[in-house]
Amino acid sequence: MSPGTSQQEVRAAGSVRAATAAQAIERGQVAVVHCRIGLVGAGRAAAGHASTLCRFHDVTIVGVTDPDLTVATRLAAEVNAPVAPSLAGLLALEPSAVYVCVPPFAHGPIEEELLAADLPMFVEPPLGVDRDVPESLLPQVATAGVVTSVGHHWRYSPAVTRAQAVLSGRPIRLVTGSWLDGVGSSDWWGHRDRSGGPLVEQVGNLLDLLRALVGEVVEVYAAGDGTPPPGVPDADVDGVTAATLRFASGAVGTLATTCRFAGRRRAGLEIFADGASVTIAEDGCEIRVGDRSEWHAVDAAAAQHAADRAFVDALRRPQARSGVLVDYGQAVRTHRLACALTRSAAEGRPLRLRRD
Repeated sequence: MSPGTSQQEVRAAGSVRAATAAQAIERGQVAVVHCRIGLVGAGRAAAGHASTLCRFHDVTIVGVTDPDLTVATRLAAEVNAPVAPSLAGLLALEPSAVYVCVPPFAHGPIEEELLAADLPMFVEPPLGVDRDVPESLLPQVATAGVVTSVGHHWRYSPAVTRAQAVLSGRPIRLVTGSWLDGVGSSDWWGHRDRSGGPLVEQVGNLLDLLRALVGEVVEVYAAGDGTPPPGVPDADVDGVTAATLRFASGAVGTLATTCRFAGRRRAGLEIFADGASVTIAEDGCEIRVGDRSEWHAVDAAAAQHAADRAFVDALRRPQARSGVLVDYGQAVRTHRLACALTRSAAEGRPLRLRRD
C-alpha cells in the first residue's frame, strides 16, 4: 500500500488479514509467521517496548508515528524504521499489530481505527481519562476478536505467580496498599481532564496487581485532601488520597496514595490470609506461610519483557493467547476501579462497582 491509501482500502486490507488469520486458526496453524509492529506514540513507554521488540528474532518494527515529529524521528532512527505522518500512514505500512503508547487523553480514536482494521493491539495504560472511552471500546474489541494486551506488567513476574499459588484457596482477610510517589513530568499530568488524576494515571499497575491477587473490588470509599501537588501550575488533582475497599470475597482493605514526594518512595501491597501473608513491592516479594518465610526478587524489566513476548507469541500462535495475562477486557476492570476511587474522592461518598 502507498501512503495515500484510502481509509476504506486500509480497512479492507485489515479484513483480509483477519480472514487469513482466522483460516490459519481453524487449521491449527501459525496465525503470523513474522510480526510487523507499528508504534503509535514515541515517548518513554514506546521506547521501552521498542527496545525489547527489537531483540525478538520474529519481530520487525515497520513504522513510528507521533504528533511530535522530533521524538518520532529519534525513536524511528533507533529502531531503523520510517516515520509515518499519521495513523493512516502507519496502517499503510501494513503492520500485523500496533502498540498504542499515548497519553490518557489521546485514547479512543486510535483504538477505534485499529479495531475497524481488525488489527491486534497492545495498549499502554491507562486506557483513558475516565470510563467513557474504554467502555465504548469494549463491544468493538469483542466484535473484532483480535489479540489485545495491556501493559500491566506486574502480573508477569514469577514472584506474583508464586504469591497467587500460596494465596489460592485461603480466605483473604485484609489488604493494605500504598503508592507514594511524585508528579509526572508531562505538562498535562496535573490536569484531571488530560490525565484522569493520579489514581488513574499513576496507580493502575498496583490496582491491577491487587485484583490479580485478591479479586474484584465491589465497593470503595475514598477521600482526597483537596490540595494539588506542589510545583504543578493550575493542577486540579488531589496530592493525597486515602480509601477503603471491600472485595467480593469479603476481604477489606485500605489504599494510601500521594504524588507529593520528589520521586517514588514506595509502591506495594500487603495481603493477609488465613495462615499466610504476602508483602510485594517493586523489588521483591516476601511470602510467609506459618513460621516459614521465602523471598522472591521482582524484576520489572523481566516482567515487561515477558508481557511483550506473550503478546508476540499470541500473534504467532493462536494457542498461545492464554499467555496474555491482561487483555483489554481485564484492563477495563482495573480502569473502572481507578475511576471509581477518583469519583468517590471527588463526590465524598462510597461507590459500588459493576460485578460483570
